[in-house]
Amino acid sequence: MLKDLLKQNRSYRGFDESCQISREELEDLVDCTRYTPSSVNMQPFKYYLACDPETVAKIQPLTKWARALPHMQLPHPGHCPTAFLVICQDTQLHPAIQRFQKDVGIVAQTILLAAVEKGLGGCMIGNFNPDEIQQALDLADRFIPVLLIALGKPDEQIVLTEVGEDGVTDYYRDENDIHYVPKRSLQDILL
Repeated sequence: MLKDLLKQNRSYRGFDESCQISREELEDLVDCTRYTPSSVNMQPFKYYLACDPETVAKIQPLTKWARALPHMQLPHPGHCPTAFLVICQDTQLHPAIQRFQKDVGIVAQTILLAAVEKGLGGCMIGNFNPDEIQQALDLADRFIPVLLIALGKPDEQIVLTEVGEDGVTDYYRDENDIHYVPKRSLQDILL
């Protein structure tokens, strides 16, 4: 069952904008993070929930998507996420951002797996300017955005493939806009 969720949990870059996500749904996703491990049990993160169209529209242009596909505008117009979770480190709890980077991955993956279980999908976005996000959302100086999670009802096809003999792992899209994600085989990752 977990493996099925993992296979469904893709980095979606296309969403059905008619499917709105409620604040209660976002709170439920964040609630799952309370049960995750945290370095020295510090739990330094706070979460900004954005699901109203105005706030989502403020965040979207401050994000950069699919760096490996610079010739494409993703998400395509009319297929943007309908919610964002902004994971912030509360520097009053601990000032060292770098120390908790692995914790960011743990909570983000937990959120996305919980989203998939609800029939939703998302994308972790690290390509943004924290100061711009902080200013756009009027966050206090102590809350430093460390990762964004775009969320919505997926509206694109993603296919997992095996990495070829050439070893290239770059994701790509075909002429039908189907997104392909090469994955290494189990034998290739075992030492």
